[in-house]
Amino acid sequence: MDAEAGDDVEIDLVGAPFAVLESDPGLFTMLLRKLGVEGLEVTEVYDIAPWAIDHLNPRGLIFCYLCPDATESGEDELYDGPDLDAEDVWFAHQLTDDACASQALLNVIFNCEGIELGDNLNMFLEDTRKMSPEMKGLSITNSSAIRDAHNSFARPVDVHASRHAAASKAAKNAKRKAETSAPKRKTGKPTSAKRKKPQKSNDKQDSFHFIGYVPCGGKVWELDGLRFSGPLEVGDVPPGSNWTDVVRPALRMRMQRYISADDAAVNDIRYSLLAIVDDKFCKASDEMEMLKRERLALERRLQECHSDEWSGQVDKALHDGVTETFTTSAHPASNGPTFSKDFGSRKMEKEIAILDMPVRSVPAAWEKCVQSAMSVKMTIDEEVEKSKNANVEHINRVFDYEPFFESFITSMHNEGLLTSILSPHKAKKSKRPQPPYCVIVMFFGIASPL
Repeated sequence: MDAEAGDDVEIDLVGAPFAVLESDPGLFTMLLRKLGVEGLEVTEVYDIAPWAIDHLNPRGLIFCYLCPDATESGEDELYDGPDLDAEDVWFAHQLTDDACASQALLNVIFNCEGIELGDNLNMFLEDTRKMSPEMKGLSITNSSAIRDAHNSFARPVDVHASRHAAASKAAKNAKRKAETSAPKRKTGKPTSAKRKKPQKSNDKQDSFHFIGYVPCGGKVWELDGLRFSGPLEVGDVPPGSNWTDVVRPALRMRMQRYISADDAAVNDIRYSLLAIVDDKFCKASDEMEMLKRERLALERRLQECHSDEWSGQVDKALHDGVTETFTTSAHPASNGPTFSKDFGSRKMEKEIAILDMPVRSVPAAWEKCVQSAMSVKMTIDEEVEKSKNANVEHINRVFDYEPFFESFITSMHNEGLLTSILSPHKAKKSKRPQPPYCVIVMFFGIASPL
């Protein structure tokens, strides 16, 4: 084997820990894109009532709640053995800290039908389908693609904290192993000497945990990576009913459990609910492309019946702005790409219906098509703006400002400008130029008019 070719290959034998992720729908949507999933997005749900959730037709739900201790999130361990009905449910145990966000996301989407997972996740799903939940969790932990995608959306400080926690844990384990293997020495102290109890740390941060809910095999399942007995059956889905009706009582019980008991803490957020739904942009984009083709078919019928004077048969205001109506920030006025697989068959059915349409109904159908395009255009522009805002938040979240501040402080120290900030009384005696006030405001984040 060529040595130079082998030098270009990086093999990650150790890997890296998973960092903490925020419970943000835009972040989860971008994480799906990073993993290669197409046609899905994540949105936040503020109520579990039918009017708030049923119109979304969610593929799955992710419940995020605040638990004082990560080990307490599996307090509902009531089943010792696995459920035989859950053999076809893809479920992975969480074997690493702070991976519950990606863990819950994968547990849900791997049990949904008709989803474009991408080449990497499809291969991962096929390789792990017959594995035990423990081996599936270990596969997620050892997957560099999943770990890198997960950590790419974490704040730099959270990435550093996860590495520091992993190093501290490894050092403690090594120290404990060395102490147990070392021979015990007699100290001469009485055996009745009292030992000091380890003091609990008060600065321990609360952690969030994610639990997935998904319909599979005619049942609704609760997928908690910390429940080592496996998936928990929520209930059966009767034929013709909505699976959200089955999961709604279970979610209501969990929400009531994690509501803060302190009446003063009115702003204390204890949980959030995320829904995995079909991508609104893809759906609206296909709808706009269908309306474009419907418009062209209707205009051909109008031209056949009224020649070039067909524009006098429709509303003049709609006709004058038709080009702008069918142009969005992401679509030209001409025909563009489509996403759904059945787009061609639906387009053919629409064209056949237009050919069979009476001549007197064609102008009204053209006006209705243009009016429908106006509302679809607003939806597309809103989705594009939402994606732009999510991308800006992602850049602000993951950008590492530490090198800038390190260079900034070093430069100020080399120029002797830190004295005016740290010791103002000494700066008055110095003849060195003082730093501009705006620079000091920028450095310390002082909100004051310049």
